[in-house]
Amino acid sequence: MVSVKKLLAVAAVGVSTGLVAPMASAEIQKQDFKVVGTWHNLPPGYLFEKPFWDEQVSKLSGGKITGTLNPITELGLKGFETLRLTKIGVFDVAFASYGYVASEAPEIEGADLSSVANSFDEAYRVMKAYEPHVADVVEKKYGLKYLFSYPFPSQMIFCSKPVTKLEDIAGKKVRVYATTLGDFVEGLGGTSVTISFAEVVPALQKGVADCGITGSMPAFNAKWHEVITHAMKVRVGMGMAMMAMNLKKWNSLNADTQKFFTDQSARLEKEMWAAMEAEDDEALRCLTGKGDCSRGPGGSVVITDPSAADNALRQKVLQEHVLKKWAQRCSDKCVENWNATAGKVVGLTASK
Repeated sequence: MVSVKKLLAVAAVGVSTGLVAPMASAEIQKQDFKVVGTWHNLPPGYLFEKPFWDEQVSKLSGGKITGTLNPITELGLKGFETLRLTKIGVFDVAFASYGYVASEAPEIEGADLSSVANSFDEAYRVMKAYEPHVADVVEKKYGLKYLFSYPFPSQMIFCSKPVTKLEDIAGKKVRVYATTLGDFVEGLGGTSVTISFAEVVPALQKGVADCGITGSMPAFNAKWHEVITHAMKVRVGMGMAMMAMNLKKWNSLNADTQKFFTDQSARLEKEMWAAMEAEDDEALRCLTGKGDCSRGPGGSVVITDPSAADNALRQKVLQEHVLKKWAQRCSDKCVENWNATAGKVVGLTASK
């Protein structure tokens, strides 16, 4: 497995030398795509999703492929409905958060179960091992061609009250956006509450929530650091998302056009994994106000590293709550597939 930090160098080479249209562009079909993206103000959206569809596909295809991406934040969508809308042809392509669509397909959750992965490298290996099952579910349930997956910056717990150890989550109301994150919070003795991303800051200000889970850089971009005081450097998820195309649209493309998207998906996947790890490193500097931050004045959030006791509690909650509750939501075959793939990567076994 190549470190995602090493992949960043590969991405940098691609950017510095410019994007070059493939030699076989003469065989690419002329196509226009309607695309739904994730959040316009979060790193994957503004760094990759929109530039890829609004600019890069045209340049790389010699002008034969064009696309227009509209993020859920501009369309007034919540994010839960993107795969369904792409299935019926409202969009040709969707970028979709695993946590937001997994409520309809618990099999998809298996690629990003809370606290399974402790690093970007481990998360990448888990995703790659489990990816064939995600692709199968996405095709059979939603009629979509799965293309690739990518992470958001690390998902952490941010609080407006002093939290310096995982035990401190007990009794607190924590904003979550995915069932598996709720399982982790409740396993710690907290109460999970569902609040849209845009409403988290006022919820923390008013005491509707004591803490919230999101990515490190998304937290800074959304100015959570103005209302939170503490966080723990514990990855409770990777915020995984995917790009998928309407299967009828995919099947209408000739072999060269399909290869174009397969090749570009592989490139984009590598660049996004590398960049999100770099975003994660900078976000911690921005949130704490310690070190260089290119995004503006830093905050003063106290971020605590986990102790041995924290890691032991995390592992206990993972095994007894997160994996167990997910296994109960999924079929026996689903659990068997996870244990043989993702579970094998991290040495874990899910059971009902």
